[in-house]
Amino acid sequence: MLPDVSTAYAAVMNTVRDFGAEEAPFTAAAGRILREPVLADRPFPPYDRVMMDGIAINYRESYAKGQTIFGVEDMQAAGMARKQLGNMANCLEVMTGAVLPELTDTVVPYEHLQVMEHEGFRRFTITQPVSKHQNIHWTGHDATAGQTLIVSGTRLSPAEIGVLATVGKSYVKVARLPKVAIIATGDELVDVSAIPAPHQIRMSNAWSLAASLQGLGISASCHHVVDTKPAVTNLLQSLRDADVWICSGAVSAGKYDHLPQVLEEMGMQQIFHKVQQRPGKPFLFGRFPEGPVVFALPGNPVSGFMCFYRYLQPWFMAGMGQPLPPTEYAVLGEDVLFDKPLTYFLPVQLRPQPNGQWQAVPHSYHGSGDLASLLQADAFMELPAERNEFRKGDAFPVWRYR
Repeated sequence: MLPDVSTAYAAVMNTVRDFGAEEAPFTAAAGRILREPVLADRPFPPYDRVMMDGIAINYRESYAKGQTIFGVEDMQAAGMARKQLGNMANCLEVMTGAVLPELTDTVVPYEHLQVMEHEGFRRFTITQPVSKHQNIHWTGHDATAGQTLIVSGTRLSPAEIGVLATVGKSYVKVARLPKVAIIATGDELVDVSAIPAPHQIRMSNAWSLAASLQGLGISASCHHVVDTKPAVTNLLQSLRDADVWICSGAVSAGKYDHLPQVLEEMGMQQIFHKVQQRPGKPFLFGRFPEGPVVFALPGNPVSGFMCFYRYLQPWFMAGMGQPLPPTEYAVLGEDVLFDKPLTYFLPVQLRPQPNGQWQAVPHSYHGSGDLASLLQADAFMELPAERNEFRKGDAFPVWRYR
């Protein structure tokens, strides 16, 4: 009996392997998966930080006693060593980002001041109410020294890169990127730059899969092989050093579908071949004891594309130590009928609704060979095999590809 989608997914995830870790310069770490916690090397912020341009005063010894006019003793700019207020009845001008001067505890912005200058001596009159400790970002308010700022498993975005720089983490431990080979089979395939004959098509599946991997930060090599056993065998033997093979085509029961037999003869342990789903039923999955994990996907473009986002993407994410996000749901935008005992992955366009839900709107779809249908959709909605009718407003899982 063929495995259902849940069983096939569990079988795939049971083979997750740790690709290991490596050191990378932080300048080249965007998009990589962090494999160590990043700690604050000192408090955040590291000093009492002025938040607005204005003046710094000692609240209790001046404003609290009714004083509203202040003479200026000095200037505290960002980057200057900390200065000290000499006379509690005076103030220091301060700039945003500067350290708060010693013996001051309150910052009044220029917008709440009136300035008077006489013979080079400046005085400020406060024109708006003042609260003690206002406009100061206190030492350690955001994080204490030694506190975890970024947890292991985080995908590093520009925000995390900025934090790495702030804590002096010039090199960071990240997940090693797996070595992936994508193999497209088929005599009908020609290069993208070629002019195909009437009986040929340009190779596209491999490039869609490679682009999907790029979304995970993974680069893959792409290969094409004709439909003969020797050619398939020779190519696969030359790629034995890869961590993963993603094959496209030649996994069904046609006379030229040599891939399953070649993989078996090479020693691959088959975990399953075919899944109770549409599209993507011929999906074959296995592994070599001392070699690559093999995802052999159907050659129809929508089938392989769907299988990538339902099975391969979470497998790669887990192998790089990235936590899997919770499954997303959307509500159907119209009634759908599907009377086969298979899980149906329906291409849908996702539209945000005022109530916070996503609505999944099906578009015209002419089967798993209809590559152009993916242009009008954002995701695949997973409709369960035990039902035939799916009503507008019903909620089901969705697997995004954009």
